[in-house]
Amino acid sequence: MEYEPVIGLEVHAELQTRSKMFCACPVVDATQAEPNTAVCPVCAGMPGVLPVINQRAVEYALRVALALECEIATHSLFARKNYFYPDLPKGYQISQYEYPLAQHGRLPIFTSAGERAVRIRRVHLEEDTGKLTHVTTPEGETYSLVDLNRAGVPLLEIVSEPDLFSVEEVRAYAMALRTLLRYLGVNSGDMEKGVIRFEANVSVRPKGSSELGTRVEIKNLNSFRALERAVAYEIERQSRLLSQGQPIEQETLGWDEANARTYSQRSKEEAHDYRYFPEPDLPPLVVETAWIDEIRAGLPELPHARRQRFIQTYGLSPTDASLLVGERAVAEYYETAVKAAPHLPPRMIANWVLGELFAWMNESGESIEQLKAGPEALVELLEYLQSGEINQTTAKAVLLEMLQSGGRAAAIINSRGLRQVSDAEALRALVAQVLAENPAEVQSYLRGKETLAHWFFGQVMRAVGGKANPQVLRAELERQLAELKARQTS
Repeated sequence: MEYEPVIGLEVHAELQTRSKMFCACPVVDATQAEPNTAVCPVCAGMPGVLPVINQRAVEYALRVALALECEIATHSLFARKNYFYPDLPKGYQISQYEYPLAQHGRLPIFTSAGERAVRIRRVHLEEDTGKLTHVTTPEGETYSLVDLNRAGVPLLEIVSEPDLFSVEEVRAYAMALRTLLRYLGVNSGDMEKGVIRFEANVSVRPKGSSELGTRVEIKNLNSFRALERAVAYEIERQSRLLSQGQPIEQETLGWDEANARTYSQRSKEEAHDYRYFPEPDLPPLVVETAWIDEIRAGLPELPHARRQRFIQTYGLSPTDASLLVGERAVAEYYETAVKAAPHLPPRMIANWVLGELFAWMNESGESIEQLKAGPEALVELLEYLQSGEINQTTAKAVLLEMLQSGGRAAAIINSRGLRQVSDAEALRALVAQVLAENPAEVQSYLRGKETLAHWFFGQVMRAVGGKANPQVLRAELERQLAELKARQTS
């Protein structure tokens, strides 16, 4: 029997606020800061203290909910999610349960099968937990250290419907959501710092069936690679078990990256296991319609809309448009370059951004904002290429020097004497000279060894230091060789 997967994702995204969700403690980089230096009685769970809602966190959450086309609740409630774990100092997490901030949204994704929308079940606010570091001593003893710097950091949980049916769709959804969060300026997207974490709910069912199978939840996946590999492994594992007639256990799984396999952590909890009840120390969260409208009006052009515009306005392929809009700064760099040079083909500019600039950024580790060649500088270089004053090879070499030194194209081209020879008369004389100096090769060419045309081309290029305009040179060489052939047959 053939099986198909059904997958839903829960995404936890830290919000880039200056202070925590319910106290005034600063939000610090938990991977860099000294442990337990951004902690107060509120986020440490001391008795007798009261939480206060961070308005900026609510604003950021509304930005995301509106961008996902969700229905916004003007009244929502915080709730206590009760469980015991060393990184949860209060013994409960303040979250939202029955009355979330937003519901019923959608996120467009793009895969090899085309475009479609994934439904969003809910978007709600909560606080993050602390972080545990597990230590083993030289004597073999193990213990855990607790860092509460992260405890209380604003988290946005975005829960999809089980609308994903392949590993490719899972990756497309995760990347689209990360791109959206970065466009909105609410999350840095730095996966290595754990600011976005995925939890995948995976089940399989007989192909064509409408009933959902028993699902498992894979927790705390903090990279696209881990997400893809964990989901792929779990699909294969469940399909194998069902083929053998064995049941699937409903459980919570972890992901062992080193051994590329899931492992059981505990039986899967249901909502009642957390004993949710309304947070008694916080009033209902009331969001006024005027504030919602103000936030909606301030949203930037979103990735999906920008991608469609790039395809329609600039004639880009869907793949190229997706790559350009994947980072907001890259999209803005590209569009600035296009507007600075309306006479240059937009596809030409896209090819250079996606080719040479992306290669440089991958090698150097620089972001697009850090490049020493801005969009206007790139356009200046491409104008020399478009006009035929330099060739493709020279343009790449000049761009490399621009990126290394910050110099401008004109200065580099002039100082190095890099302008290519496009003068037809000069190239006519050079071609004639090369043919005259190599009579044996000319005779071989005339006897049918036509690959020598490439050799003649190279000889002329060598004579001018590689600066000949290849199109003009090739046309002149073909003309003179055709004349020699005509004389031979006449």
